[in-house]
Amino acid sequence: MIPWQQIDTTQVPGADVELRLMRRGAEFSMMLGQNELMNSRLSGSEEALATLACKRIEGIKRPHLLIGGLGMGFTLRAALTVLGAEARVTVAELVPAVVAWARGPMAELFGASLTDPRAIIREADVADVIKSSPSTFDAILLDVDNGPEALIRKANDALYDLEGLKAIRRALRPGGVLAIWSSGPNALFSKRLRASDFDVNEVGVRATSKRSGAHHVIWFATKSDSAR
Repeated sequence: MIPWQQIDTTQVPGADVELRLMRRGAEFSMMLGQNELMNSRLSGSEEALATLACKRIEGIKRPHLLIGGLGMGFTLRAALTVLGAEARVTVAELVPAVVAWARGPMAELFGASLTDPRAIIREADVADVIKSSPSTFDAILLDVDNGPEALIRKANDALYDLEGLKAIRRALRPGGVLAIWSSGPNALFSKRLRASDFDVNEVGVRATSKRSGAHHVIWFATKSDSAR
């Protein structure tokens, strides 16, 4: 068996443990300590985050999406595949090294997605992008940390608290959709979404595109057409 090789390490702002990029042949893994955050063989739920969100806004002619977290590019590539030529996709990635890995050792995995004219990659905290963008996005897709229960950095919790959800509502256009990936269900967070005046649908997805592997959850929270 081909052994794993450590390609690079980086510090995540606000985290105590280094983020490591590992490679074994054509397979990549991002590790935080002993926790695997993502693996290039397991893309099903991240792709579903994009395809299911885009389906909910397919009637919009020039949609603008915000993706929180670049990761291994699964969500970005899936969104670009299903969106039309006039769409825009902004990706906010907090860790500069993750963008560098996408353009360097993982370039083949990303394909042409980073040079697609519809895609804009911003090295920024997605929370800051949300707060500075009132009524801007038709969909906000969050694949940040481990979902509503932060694993990497405690500051990510602020995305999912009541104030964070209010900021997201302000950044969405009427009828806009918030889609949140999570490693598992969270009944308290579902209640919090509803308390924030979203129409909520919780969908179970699998880790691989073949509908196998770990069970993950995606919340779809829609802002009503009349809401401001």
